Amino acid sequence: MTKRYGLIGSGMMGQEHIRNLALLDGAEVVAVSDPDLGMARASQDLAGPECKAFLDHLEMLAAGGLDALVIAAPNHLHHTIMKDVLKTEIPVLCEKPLGISLVECQDIVHWQDARKAPLWTAMEYRYMPPVQRLMAEIEAGAAGSIQMLAIREHRFPFLKKIGDWNRFSANTGGTLVEKCCHFFDLMRLILKSDPIRVYASGNMDVNHKDEDYDGRKPDILDNAYVIVDFANGTRAMLDLCMFAEGSYWQEIISATGTLARIEAKVPGPARFSSDGAERASQIVISQRLSKQVVREEVEVDEAILNAGDHHGSTFYQHQRFLEMITHGGAPEVTARDGMIAVAVGAAAEESVRTGQAIRLADFTKV
Repeated sequence: MTKRYGLIGSGMMGQEHIRNLALLDGAEVVAVSDPDLGMARASQDLAGPECKAFLDHLEMLAAGGLDALVIAAPNHLHHTIMKDVLKTEIPVLCEKPLGISLVECQDIVHWQDARKAPLWTAMEYRYMPPVQRLMAEIEAGAAGSIQMLAIREHRFPFLKKIGDWNRFSANTGGTLVEKCCHFFDLMRLILKSDPIRVYASGNMDVNHKDEDYDGRKPDILDNAYVIVDFANGTRAMLDLCMFAEGSYWQEIISATGTLARIEAKVPGPARFSSDGAERASQIVISQRLSKQVVREEVEVDEAILNAGDHHGSTFYQHQRFLEMITHGGAPEVTARDGMIAVAVGAAAEESVRTGQAIRLADFTKV
């Protein structure tokens, strides 16, 4: 039986969700909600003639007939929307970050604990085929015992959004929450441990410096280094630069263990490349003892690549979410997972402000 999806928030990411759901058998977007009439109608047209458009998510919920909800509204609206949505027993996929602060996330976790239907935090980067391959190689023991994890993202600046809400930390939680919670989630997943200490250095050095919004100046970081120590003695580093549009690889994830280093190399979206063409991702395994280096391209279906900007991950995430709501099971990325990723990002933002390393035990109760 086809599952009927309602979408709350129909901007760029919302429309990516619509395109990916259209590729799945057994899923149909039948309702969209967005206070911006133009965006709501654009998403309604994209979803098809059976889709209804609403200007308010409460009206959409009241209309009923939904088997699943996807929340893709701006970050600072998640808390308010979730307060309403989690009163229902509809399965929910909520875009990252779960909230813009630890307090908001704690509320959402508390509300979710009181209901039976699943809440899945959308951490798309887990589902990129090269990242899945990297994790499979680690699980198979190819790297030995992982000791260090380095994630580099060198990319384009934040994109234009309705009202440019993403220019202000009050709306996003800050760059290290908004953009980087993906990476803190990956660190925890790959290293199989919880973070205990965060140190970060960053600034807004290039992007958005000449922008003005009725006297308000953007206050989001455009570059940072973040070091995270984990309870099991491993450590991870994030190297973020958002004025590196010319980089061939947008993300490079390197896991180094006692036997080898394994790297997943992911290109940026085709629409931002110099020739507009899709580029293949790579997995690279560098052996310590033999010094041999093995490189392989990781194939992704072109139709899936063309459905979004996240190298196929949105499709594969929806595939797993649909499997869960159709056949049962638990979310692979829980509300608590989403909360911890936000906590690390918020601690990193605090470290940038203070110049101090932040112990998560002091900063939060996670």
